[in-house]
Amino acid sequence: MSLDVSPALLAQAENGEVGEADFIDTVRASLPYAYRVVAGLSTELGTTAEEFVDDNTTPTDAERAQLLRALASNAIRGSLENHFGVKLAFVNCHRVAAFRPGAEQTDTYREFTSLRTQILNQTPELRSC
Repeated sequence: MSLDVSPALLAQAENGEVGEADFIDTVRASLPYAYRVVAGLSTELGTTAEEFVDDNTTPTDAERAQLLRALASNAIRGSLENHFGVKLAFVNCHRVAAFRPGAEQTDTYREFTSLRTQILNQTPELRSC
């Protein structure tokens, strides 16, 4: 299970739309490592003129699992992007980057998310991540 959903949030979902703030609070509580990584990247991106910033820290297995759950879900990933005002990119099982919204059309974004970059970011110790 990706998220620890409270009875109140479940009831909200059963009765209609879920509020974005309530969902983000659940993500923050359920996936704290992933939330902190994205929050940190968002803050760092706001302090630089670079096209993107990335976190290439090798996390623990539990932390890696949080990143995978957060970034594999369109709803979670999209909510994090909306909340922090970034476009996320993900390579391997731990290299997360934050770009400015709209960056998907840039050469830098396309290179970061390319097949070539995926291959170059492979290492034997990360094979089963």
